[in-house]
Amino acid sequence: MTTRPGFDTKSLGCRTDSPDFRATGPVFRDTRRALCALPLASLAACALPPGRGAGPGSEAFAPLLAAPHRRPANVARDRYRHPAETLAFFGVSRDSAVVEILPGSAGYYMEILAPWLRDRGRYIAASRDETAPARYLADHRRLLERLAAEPRLYDQVLVTKFNADRHEIAPPASADFVLTFRNLHNWVERGEAEGALRAFHRALKPGGILGVVDHRGRNDLSQQAQMASGYMREDFAIALIERAGFRLAGRSEVNANPRDTKDHPEGVWTLPPALRMKERDRDRYLAIGESDRFTLKFEKA
Repeated sequence: MTTRPGFDTKSLGCRTDSPDFRATGPVFRDTRRALCALPLASLAACALPPGRGAGPGSEAFAPLLAAPHRRPANVARDRYRHPAETLAFFGVSRDSAVVEILPGSAGYYMEILAPWLRDRGRYIAASRDETAPARYLADHRRLLERLAAEPRLYDQVLVTKFNADRHEIAPPASADFVLTFRNLHNWVERGEAEGALRAFHRALKPGGILGVVDHRGRNDLSQQAQMASGYMREDFAIALIERAGFRLAGRSEVNANPRDTKDHPEGVWTLPPALRMKERDRDRYLAIGESDRFTLKFEKA
């Protein structure tokens, strides 16, 4: 593989001579070999055409939302997650270079974006590194296996490592978009948010877009007071991201849910899809639906 100077291919997890690689099982090794054979030259050289701007309307994504390859569990969440409207708000075009942070093996947005970008753009899945807890590493392996099993959809997907700012999630200044869904609250709680934002800033082109969706917290409580509940104050998130070198470029209420009172016994995980209370008050929480969420668009300053 050839890469642009300054971009370390080891961050892609593509070294087949490493002890970590040899220690993995045969399915994981074969999957990684298949993924690491993907062409990097055009990405590393930043040769993709400009993929930012207004982008298409939400109707452009409608055929993919109805596509048979989508998992039923993901389709069932569309009424809460509004993927077409969310992507249209961010401005993603078919020729965009998009990095999604931690898509997971469920691949909710990956199912939509990877096929849509396959021929004219680039979809990058910034996934776990080898230091992740066992359950996350297991999910990472399932992601790799899924990509290898469905080449018609995912043969052009590039997998990179993400762990705060320890890795390059994409070659510097190569991405039109970095997108993260319901992750920011975790990074804040673990003290990793500043590092993650540095990695995003490095990966984005000048003027590139950072799209952030997360559980919107209460304004009558401090961020610290509601940290364990999974909710984030919107003003806290904006200030944090702007300090990292981004400019707020827009807000959308497409993922708002006024029924969410944000005072649940198990925090945001009381609501679907987690439903941590099991059968207790299940109908009540199903009636609320998924959490109230802010949807924010930032431009790299």
